[in-house]
Amino acid sequence: GPGRSLHGPRAALLEAREVPLGGVRAMNVLRVLPSKDVPTIGAWCFLDRFGPAEVRMRVEPHPHIGLQTVTWPLVGEIRHRDTIDSDVVLRRGQLNLMTAGNGIAHSEYSVGEEAGPLDALQLWVVLPDGAATGTPGFEQHLSLPGLVLRAESGSDAEVTVVMGSYAGVSSPATAHTPIVGAEIRVAPGTTVALPFDPAWEHGLLLVTGDARVSGAELAETALDVDDVLFLGDSRASVTVTSEGGALLFLLGGEPFEQDLVMWWNFAARSHEEIAQAREDWEAGSDRFGHVVGHGDERIPAPPIPPVRLMPRRRRI
Repeated sequence: GPGRSLHGPRAALLEAREVPLGGVRAMNVLRVLPSKDVPTIGAWCFLDRFGPAEVRMRVEPHPHIGLQTVTWPLVGEIRHRDTIDSDVVLRRGQLNLMTAGNGIAHSEYSVGEEAGPLDALQLWVVLPDGAATGTPGFEQHLSLPGLVLRAESGSDAEVTVVMGSYAGVSSPATAHTPIVGAEIRVAPGTTVALPFDPAWEHGLLLVTGDARVSGAELAETALDVDDVLFLGDSRASVTVTSEGGALLFLLGGEPFEQDLVMWWNFAARSHEEIAQAREDWEAGSDRFGHVVGHGDERIPAPPIPPVRLMPRRRRI
């Protein structure tokens, strides 16, 4: 809205790093957000990629506060269960959106008893004041709206709007801040301009294939798979060129200007809120409830650090 400060255009490659996923063996998990320089892109505060791998995924019940989990499968099927009695299977082209609010817990299992192919993006959106401590919710969207971007050369690009709005098309998923999450398919031998709202900041993830990105104050930059090119704000567009074809995921939105303290599976404004949520989970509090269809299995919280957790700040 008016009075929001813009930082200006940027061109920073955020590299994915491998991280161990607690309680899941043999999971190849790559994390791009938060990066040390860029804690958020719009309200997007976390981006993991599970796979591609052959796995039997068993992520036992664990809690969240203050954020939305956005699960976007690329390959395979994921069963989601939570403490508000959701029990659904998620497939390619569908979106699971869980809004934690003041507290929710969920589990995520691959479907079937055997290891199978699995590849998915899991993203978190930080919730603003009000929604961050509000009622939890879950929604599954079986189909999402799309649009076509006219190519400068080659074939037109196809876009699926997963969260928020892009180029005049809006997702049915509930968003609490101005945001975009969109999958963009670029055919081989194509050059296409991606339009942006200059008041928003954006980042572009290369999921598969090859892509080079250029624009104002942006020398042509080749992306590696799983890297995000952070583009800052104040851009009307960037141009993407792919030789062999590419699958991209666009993250963006109005810069998130409230304090964000993140630790484990929690997003909040202060150390105290995080510490209380941890205590409530460890105590088996009604705040988080019981995940449908589960017994006592759960992921315990790690020890809280012996330092005060501080809000994350952008460094670039």
